[in-house]
Amino acid sequence: MEIAALVAWVVTALGGFVLLSRWIAGGGLRGQQTGDSRFPAPLVFGHFLLAAAGLVVWIVYLAADKDGLAWTSFGILVVVALLGFTLFARWLPVHRATTPAPQDTTAPPERQLPVPVVLAHGLLGATTLVLVLLAALEVGGS
Repeated sequence: MEIAALVAWVVTALGGFVLLSRWIAGGGLRGQQTGDSRFPAPLVFGHFLLAAAGLVVWIVYLAADKDGLAWTSFGILVVVALLGFTLFARWLPVHRATTPAPQDTTAPPERQLPVPVVLAHGLLGATTLVLVLLAALEVGGS
């Protein structure tokens, strides 16, 4: 269960890195100053940094096999999930808005996020949360 959680977390992180890169390349940081972006930078980077920190704690848990680290990872992951739901809720209206022309520079940076990656990232994140919980509860052996 622990290794499955690790694999799910790493794949989720890769998808998150793609989304972060696309948001930055699409003008997400510039959109903070102009008001074009619906994603506050502290929310985006908080989600990213907490997810990375939780992954590091999970890897240390795998190496040390200390139950407290598993629960710490789970707690961090719950906060990461809440931040992710907030980002999704802010992204959804942008996605549902009328599709602009591909070269439209007035579109919010969130428009650059590929729908399949957003959906896969969210589903894998939820899967990771469940797997980490099951591992912390020691379901399925260790």
